[in-house]
Amino acid sequence: MSAPTRRLRVVQVSFHADAERRDAESLLRAWPTLSAVAIAAASTGLDVSVVQAAHRPEVVERDGVAFHFVEGVGATRTRVIDCVASLEPDVVHVQGLGFPRQMRPLARALPGVPLLAQDHGSVLPTGWRRWAWAWAHGCLAGVAFTAREQSVAWKRAHVLRAGLPVFEVLEGSSNFTPGDRDSARRATGMSGNPCVLWTGRLDANKDPLTMLAAFEHAAVRMPDARLWCCFGDAPLLDVVTQRIASSPLLSSRVVLLGTRPHAELELRYRATDVFVQTSHREGSGYSLIEAMACGATPLVTDIPASRKIVGDVGSLTPVGDAIALGDAIIAWSARDQAALRRVARARFEDALTFAVIGQQLRSAYESLAGPLDIARARVARENTTVGSPTIAGATR
Repeated sequence: MSAPTRRLRVVQVSFHADAERRDAESLLRAWPTLSAVAIAAASTGLDVSVVQAAHRPEVVERDGVAFHFVEGVGATRTRVIDCVASLEPDVVHVQGLGFPRQMRPLARALPGVPLLAQDHGSVLPTGWRRWAWAWAHGCLAGVAFTAREQSVAWKRAHVLRAGLPVFEVLEGSSNFTPGDRDSARRATGMSGNPCVLWTGRLDANKDPLTMLAAFEHAAVRMPDARLWCCFGDAPLLDVVTQRIASSPLLSSRVVLLGTRPHAELELRYRATDVFVQTSHREGSGYSLIEAMACGATPLVTDIPASRKIVGDVGSLTPVGDAIALGDAIIAWSARDQAALRRVARARFEDALTFAVIGQQLRSAYESLAGPLDIARARVARENTTVGSPTIAGATR
């Protein structure tokens, strides 16, 4: 008789502690992707736990996933590693490439256990840090990016070794849904033909000046077009405000909404015909995914993450090319908007849901560790822990 099988045991770990020092329940509400991604992976038949650096210890369970909030700030991050090891994972999934000091200690605490690190928009290090990061990440068994192409620069810089397996995994998804456009416009006060929406920081990477130039180019030929801008951090707010004030067309057609509650954005995406984004670089594209979940047509820059997300249901224009984006606004606004909304939502359902992320993660985990049964797991652990000290308080 064959030994009974058990689920592959995965621990997702984040060394990033909340600067606002929120408790577990508050943090799970503020960071919904933290739980949604773990639960999505667990729903594929995996045994998933999450270890999150925090300012106070707590354990919360959601839909069969245990979330271990471990005091782990600064020097106490070793407690996070101890907690991960105590859960006896078959695979460890590290959230982020920005924790080189923790990678080698984590690998030493878990000999023989494959480590997968997922990029969340990290900036490639320069100078001596490049070599330090390369040494730290030499213990990885795999790495995940939204688009495989994003790993190329990291490998060319030798921060990630040339043969390291790369998996395509979305950072997150959205629970937003389509709704009646006219009702959403009445609720939000948004209008326009087309109604164009921008959401994002007003900074050099998001490039709001190219966005304004593109809209200005399109609006000359579209007298009823309106642009609505939601944003958080805004280091370029003065520059943007001056640019709008200098143009009679922009002054009469652009509305700066500033920071809006996240829940309100669902209505704003529903009210939108065209969602624009002019980023030079993105790890993924949360706002892009949210817009598509609501059926907005994405007209964005041609960068790897956006290319992976949009597919063929929107426009991809060169970074910094305001004329090309403006022409895209004109062209896509002339199409059947109801049909475009259905196509954008269909793309979301096919490729961008949390269920899709769960399957992507399962594929990555099994590629690194393989499905394990109880007998194989026991032998593997006995082989790797002989002579090793037992971790106090270790639990299954």
